[in-house]
Amino acid sequence: MSGLNDRQARVSTRSVCVRGGLYTAFVVSLVLGFSTQQSAAESYDLPFPLGLKKELAVIPDDNPLTKEKVELGKWLFFDTRLSKNDSIACASCHIPSLAFTDGQAVSTGIHRQQGGRSAPTAINRVFSSGQFWDGRAATLEEQSVGPLTNPIEHGFGHDDEVVEKLRRIKEYPPLFQKAFGSGISIQTVGKAIASFQRTLLSGNSPFDQHTAGGNEQALSPEAKNGLTIFRGKALCFTCHSGANFTDEKFHNLGVDWDRDHIDLGRYVVTKNPKDIGAFKTPTLREISRTAPYMHDGRFATLRQVVEFYDQGGIANPHKDPLVQPLKLTEKEKTDLVEFLKSLNGEGWDVTPPTQFPQ
Repeated sequence: MSGLNDRQARVSTRSVCVRGGLYTAFVVSLVLGFSTQQSAAESYDLPFPLGLKKELAVIPDDNPLTKEKVELGKWLFFDTRLSKNDSIACASCHIPSLAFTDGQAVSTGIHRQQGGRSAPTAINRVFSSGQFWDGRAATLEEQSVGPLTNPIEHGFGHDDEVVEKLRRIKEYPPLFQKAFGSGISIQTVGKAIASFQRTLLSGNSPFDQHTAGGNEQALSPEAKNGLTIFRGKALCFTCHSGANFTDEKFHNLGVDWDRDHIDLGRYVVTKNPKDIGAFKTPTLREISRTAPYMHDGRFATLRQVVEFYDQGGIANPHKDPLVQPLKLTEKEKTDLVEFLKSLNGEGWDVTPPTQFPQ
């Protein structure tokens, strides 16, 4: 989408003075037409379930939510034609029925190639800037198109190949024009998919009903005790903090340091030795529905995750000092898991499209 910048405006003004009334009428009609096109997009009112904070949402000024973008982004998210051989969609690794994960230890892409990391949930991404386990994408827009040119994931050779394929699908260009007032570009592809992803929210969980809604019966006695442990002895709240249960930071827990291959994580992005083996703290929203756990999907159950933290992670030269043995009792571990189950909420129920632009 483009408009008149200051320099162009000055040039246009001089031209109007020179060429007279007809040119003035032409410029006025052009500007009015542009404004009408802009105002045709209908703002999208994103409802925030109980427990989520609207003021924490990250929605860029250059990509405000509109119904047209969200609708277009939904089609793109589920469309397998956004892969080199029409076999993989964003939804292949972010499946609605699995809380927008894929239930696999590591994800499978084009030609059934396997990546090296688990697919994190797409839920509540509106509350985050840095994306992926290593934070290599600074925005959700950048994350939305990153997998498209990954040879293991969607398999396109470059961005232009993505754009050209979409342009050949007759009904997509008018939809982009309606949503953005411009043609298809890799930037508008990213903006559309990101807009849809920002509508995937999880809140109004039993935890929210208890804490924000004042319903004492929303949590069982075991879950209430688990919440106390979460906030205290288990130290979970140190990193899994805030309304989205993540500090949006990166920590080395020792995952991979018991194997031959070590994923260097955030270090690959920053080249800072302090980031060796560090990965982003994931949200705990819908956590009991998003197994397996950790960036390599090594744990099948939440109890295994709790046991891992209880032992203090895995020793290595770069382990976060926050990760220490907890000495939890068996009941404390059980109650902690019960609390984590109380973070299942609502707001992300999406029905995949049955028809796509042709």
